[in-house]
Parts: sequence; C-alpha cells; structure tokens
Amino acid sequence: MRNPFQEIRTAIKSFGLLLFTIATSFCSYAQENEGDYIDGLLDELFFNEQQFLDELIESDFSYNFLYTSVSYNNDTFFSGRDTGTDQFNLIPQLSYYHSSGFNASISGIYYQNFAPSWDFTSVSAGYFNTIGSKKSIIYNLGYTKYFYSDGYNGFTNSLDVSLGLRNKKRTLGTSVSASYLFGTEESYQFVSSSFANITLKRAAAFALRLRPRISFIIAKQNITIDKVVIRANRPVLKTYNFDVFDLLNTQINIPLSISLKSWDFELGYNLNIPNSLVHEDPLKTTSYFNLSVGYLFDFSQNK
Repeated sequence: MRNPFQEIRTAIKSFGLLLFTIATSFCSYAQENEGDYIDGLLDELFFNEQQFLDELIESDFSYNFLYTSVSYNNDTFFSGRDTGTDQFNLIPQLSYYHSSGFNASISGIYYQNFAPSWDFTSVSAGYFNTIGSKKSIIYNLGYTKYFYSDGYNGFTNSLDVSLGLRNKKRTLGTSVSASYLFGTEESYQFVSSSFANITLKRAAAFALRLRPRISFIIAKQNITIDKVVIRANRPVLKTYNFDVFDLLNTQINIPLSISLKSWDFELGYNLNIPNSLVHEDPLKTTSYFNLSVGYLFDFSQNK
C-alpha cells in the first residue's frame, strides 16, 4: 500500500511544476527593423514563451543574448488550490537564445514556508522552428531536468512540445503546450493559453502594455483526499486515493508591463478558478499578485 504522505507530496510536487511552468513562460512581438526589434524584445519577455520564440524565428538577422529575470508571487496556490499555508514564492531564471533555434535556461523556485525552502533547480534545453512557408505556426521541442533539494525523485525529467499561432496584427494569439513528466512517477500536462495585446503607450525607449491572458491547465494526477463521511450515523474520516485526468484550473492573468531600454517590469493580478475533482469539496476562487523584473544582455554582432 502506498504511503498517503508520499501521495500528498507527489501531488504538491506535480502541482508545483504546473505553477512553475506557467510562471516561467514569456513571449514577444516583432518590430520594424533590427534596432527596434532588439528593444522590443523587452516589451514581451514575461509572457508566453511560444509567442516569444515565434518572434525570434521570424527575424532575418542573427541574435545571441541572455535574459535574466526574477518573479515574485505574494501567495502560493497549487493548480489554484489553497493548501492552508500562506507563503510567497520567488522564481529566478536565466535564459539563452541563439538564431540557430537553440535555447537553454536554468531556473528554480523558492517557497517561504516549505522545508527546504529552495524546492528544486531545473535545467532545460530546446529547439524551435516553424511549420509552413508562411511561418504562421511555430513549434518548440525541449527537455528539462529537475534537481530537488529534498531528494524527491518522482518527477525528475520532462519532455515538452508546444505550438503557437497568432493573428496577422499580433493583437490576439493562442498556444498549446504538452509535457510528459517522468521519474519514479509519471504524469502528463497540457496548458492552453489565449491572450490579447493592448499597447497603452509607446515611445523610443519606453513601452506600456496590458496583456490579459486566460489559461486552461489539464493534467493527469494521483490525488489523496481526506474527507468526512457518514457511516452508521457517525462521522468517519475516509482517505480517497485515485488517479484523475481532468481540467485542474482556469487562470486569468492581467499583467501590466513597462519596458525601459534593457529593463523590463511587470505587475500582474492573477485569478484562479480551480475545478473540483471527484471526492473534492467545492473549491474557492483564489487570487494573487505577481511582480517581475528582467534584464536583457544582447551579444549580437549586428547592431
């Protein structure tokens, strides 16, 4: 029989990877020439990664740069679910992109009240390209390795694939990503996101934009739930353990971004609408704020 505490930890780890996957994504939109293009990268780097890769691959010049960022979330929810522990989390990230299509990153996540607080470090590498002569669809293939501070080995590897599409004016877009997580446990996750791009103010070295986004998070999970049931007219605590593949959470993100030369800042409001699974009591809608700061180091030869 499986240890229920192990089941709970496995569920939280898996939910944490979903939180991490969404929080470390970003996107970009092309500019009219190379100089504006490099400046414009900073306008979009905090958003969906698929749109960012879309922008890079449409460029007709070489690029070679590092992007570093740190994101702060004032509260922590796992697939929109409240664990009863109020805590912030921090996600630092360093990413590298090359015009050959190669990309790599190192990141991790820190939880205020978990022990150990630094949950894991992830190292990933990938390749992106387009489908079709019009380059309207882009794909990204990647592999991620997770190193856990507490020795957890449930999900230590991830194979990832994503597809993205947007309209000609780049005001609306959508992407779908899938991940297969494996180690001593295995799971798979799907995230579908749609977004809008609203430019509030644009100047030579300044941009102010609002980009509302809605994401649907679907995953296979092993769930352990303790629930009070009535047996022989008496309340009894019963433990349910089961596998489920379902919509776990719908997240609405409303981020306001400010770009100043090589700096990028974002303040966002996030609303979680978790979907109650079998044996789960009705779940409350949760929300939190996020703040992110990023900087781009451009090593491109062409200026």
